[in-house]
Amino acid sequence: MSDRVRQVVVTAAAVFMIVGTLFGIGVIGTRVEESSGGSLSATATLLAPAVRAFSIWSVIYAGLVAYVVWQWLPANTASPRARRIGALAALSMVLNGAWLLVTQVGWLWVSVLVILALAATLGELMRRLGPPRHASPVEKVVVDGTFGLYLGWVAIATAANITATLVASGVNPPLPVAELLAVAVLAVAAAIGVVLARVLDGRIGVALAMAWGLAWIAVGRLAGEPASTLTGVAAAVAAAVVLTATGLIWLRRAGQLVPVHVHNPGGTR
Repeated sequence: MSDRVRQVVVTAAAVFMIVGTLFGIGVIGTRVEESSGGSLSATATLLAPAVRAFSIWSVIYAGLVAYVVWQWLPANTASPRARRIGALAALSMVLNGAWLLVTQVGWLWVSVLVILALAATLGELMRRLGPPRHASPVEKVVVDGTFGLYLGWVAIATAANITATLVASGVNPPLPVAELLAVAVLAVAAAIGVVLARVLDGRIGVALAMAWGLAWIAVGRLAGEPASTLTGVAAAVAAAVVLTATGLIWLRRAGQLVPVHVHNPGGTR
């Protein structure tokens, strides 16, 4: 794919995503929380984040628009990193828009397949992106920061989406059992966060977005409906685990970068 074609494809994908978003926020369709019979609302399941959690999409969308502009700048047209992730960035935006459209018509199981594909796409994108060792501060924020937040949030949204689909399909066990299942899913989410921290070398954007989603699950269960102290505490612990794992990797990296001076009283031999 030539650089110009890549730039056009990424831009077209962003336009498609924005159209899907207009449906998702209710401008030309039904708001996500009201679509699919309310199955995706903030009170539908034990793993649904509280409403305010979804404000992170504003940051992610702003970052994606900035990325589209960034990859058009002459200095970045032939950027090796832009070339490595261009197709996947476009695919992620198409999948984003597609998810919003399929939920409009209540295709919840299709939405699960779409969001799983989106999570896999973003995971591969971050792997290909590699560490931003020689990136400018703007690139670190617009590219690494944006897609890190994107991946982290989608990782949590995937768990919520699957849970909502199962409940809507009739899998609705008694509360004690549902709580234990929710804790198990949160433990898996925390483990995924730790794995991502290790594989992606402690990407702070991924950890922050995952912790954000988990923290708002905790708020939703401890201060909202459906209430569940056990789930709320487990979500808070999972958020702390993800942040701690990422922080330890950062500390280890910082220790490796600090030069070690060995004092030799006897002088050089």
